[in-house]
Amino acid sequence: MIRSAPRNVALALMTAAALSACATGGSYVQSDQYGNETQQQNRTGRNALIGTAVGVAAGLLTGGSATERRQHAMIGAGIGALSGAAVGQYQDRQERALRERTANTGIDVVRQGDNISLNLPDGITFDFGKSALKPQFYGSLNGVASTLAEYNQTMIEVVGHTDSIGSDAVNNRLSKERADAVASYLTAQGVQRARIETLGAGKAYPIADNSTDAGRAQNRRVEIRVIPLQQ
Repeated sequence: MIRSAPRNVALALMTAAALSACATGGSYVQSDQYGNETQQQNRTGRNALIGTAVGVAAGLLTGGSATERRQHAMIGAGIGALSGAAVGQYQDRQERALRERTANTGIDVVRQGDNISLNLPDGITFDFGKSALKPQFYGSLNGVASTLAEYNQTMIEVVGHTDSIGSDAVNNRLSKERADAVASYLTAQGVQRARIETLGAGKAYPIADNSTDAGRAQNRRVEIRVIPLQQ
């Protein structure tokens, strides 16, 4: 609990600086913690897996004191927080809007508690081995961006993933560049950059079999996790 206004403001400023640094740096997730949780989620089937990779990886960013610090920074930047039943109701409305605005686009929307995950398949977002968004995908992503800008009482985590082909160095770089490309597009459409974290997970967290073309296609993706900002 923050006991004084000056401390609260100082914490917000320091965390805002940390957020800015993290947004441009090369963050990465430790595979042992992620792998354990992935195995647990595998029992619930593919729908749960669609958001699990970003959920568990980004959970390292949002867990415990890290969440509190990010929340204080965002509140300090003038982004309001939610409380009580308002959290679920707010996310209910945002989920409906996201589903409506991404219908028939190839983007999967999955609700996990009060968090919302979106899966952006590689085939409709990027050319193979590239990190530039396909122009034909702009319209689909515009629906996501307009919703996220409208429902701004949320934190956004964008994680890029690749298949198993290629070296770790190449895949880590490519996945981060793709996450950054999506984040930059969302920002250009009016989503506040301070709300967004990006990670490059490389090939570490597949959701399908990398020994098949179909499986590798599923693993090449960018996932967006939308987390309510709570008091």
